[in-house]
Amino acid sequence: MPRTSTIPFGPQHPSFLEPLHLRVRLEEEKVAGVDLSLGYNHRGIEYAMEKDWKRNFFLSERVCGICSFHHSTTYAQALEMVTGVQPTERARLLRTVLLEVQRVTSHTLALGHIAEAMGYENLFMHFFREREEYMRIANEISGNRVHYCMNWLGGVRRDISPEAAREVSRRMEASLPRLRDLADVVRKDSTWLKRTKGVGSLSKAQAEDWAVVGPVARASGISYDVRLTGNAAYSLDGIKFKPIWREEGDSWARCMVRMDETLQSVEVCLQALSLLKEGPVASPFKGNPSGEGFSRNEAPRGELMYWVKANGTAGLDRVQVRTPAFVNIPPLGEMLQGEQFANVPVIVVSVDPCICCTDR
Repeated sequence: MPRTSTIPFGPQHPSFLEPLHLRVRLEEEKVAGVDLSLGYNHRGIEYAMEKDWKRNFFLSERVCGICSFHHSTTYAQALEMVTGVQPTERARLLRTVLLEVQRVTSHTLALGHIAEAMGYENLFMHFFREREEYMRIANEISGNRVHYCMNWLGGVRRDISPEAAREVSRRMEASLPRLRDLADVVRKDSTWLKRTKGVGSLSKAQAEDWAVVGPVARASGISYDVRLTGNAAYSLDGIKFKPIWREEGDSWARCMVRMDETLQSVEVCLQALSLLKEGPVASPFKGNPSGEGFSRNEAPRGELMYWVKANGTAGLDRVQVRTPAFVNIPPLGEMLQGEQFANVPVIVVSVDPCICCTDR
C-alpha cells in the first residue's frame, strides 16, 4: 500500500500572488486528489457598483489591476449598448491599443511568474524587464501605469499626440527582437521544457466540459477568441488578427499561447496606431442610462462578461461580472491528478489564476 498524506498548499504560499488554498492528497509523491478553497478576498465590488454609474468607470478597474482596462472597457461597452451611444473610430483604436498593451503586461507577468515558480529567476527578470517597458508605454498614453482611468461612455477621456504615437510605435518595434528571444527560450530551453512539457494536461474534451476560456482553452485545442466578434477596433480594415491556439493542452502549451499572443499584441498595437486619424475621442451623452446591456471582451485570461441594468438615475439596479479566472481555476483538480507534488506550483500558476477578480 502506498503511503498517503494530505498537504495544505496555500492560502499563503511563495508561488501565489493572492490567497488560494489547495488541500492536496498525496500517494507517496503523486497527487491523488485536490480540494479547492476560494473566498479569501471578497470585497463586494458588484454591490458597490450599484451606487453611481459614472464612478464605475474607475471602480471597475479595481476588480483586477492586471486587466483593469479590460474591465472598464467591457463596462463601457455594456453602457453603450444601453444608451445606443457609439464610440468614435479614434476612441475604438485607442481602446484597442491599450487593451493590447495591457495584454502584454499581463502575459509577461504570467510567464515571469511561471519562471519564478520553477526557480528560473534569471528568466523571471527578463520577462519583467519587458513588462516594465510596456507599463511605461501605458503611462505614456494614459498617464497611469496600472489603472489607466481612460474609458468613458462613448469613448476615452484622453487623446494621444502624433509625436507620442510615433514614439510609442518606435519603442514597441524596438521591443520585438527581445520578445522573440524570450519566445525562443519558452519554445526550446531544456529547463523550461522539462518543467512544463506534458505537465498539467487538460484535454480538449475536459476543457469543453469545464467551459474554460482564454489561453487555457486555446492551449487545449479550442480556437475561440472574443476579439473575433469585432469589439473595439478589431473589425476595422487594417487590423489583422487571428486566434493563437495549440493542441497539447499542457503547461508548455499554455505558456506558448501566451508568448505568441504577446508578440501578436505588439503587432496589433502597431497596426492600430498606424490607423489613427484626426477626430474626437468620445461621442456626447447627457442624462442617465436606462435599460439593460451585456458586453463581452477578451481579457488576458479569457472571456470577460458584464451585465448592467440601469434605471434612469445615477444609480444602477444591478451590475454582474463573470471573470475568466472564475471558470479557469476549478479544472486544476483535473490538471493536478497524478502529477508529482513538485509540479503543483508550476501547474497552478500556468492557468494564471487571478483571485482578486474571482472573489471580487
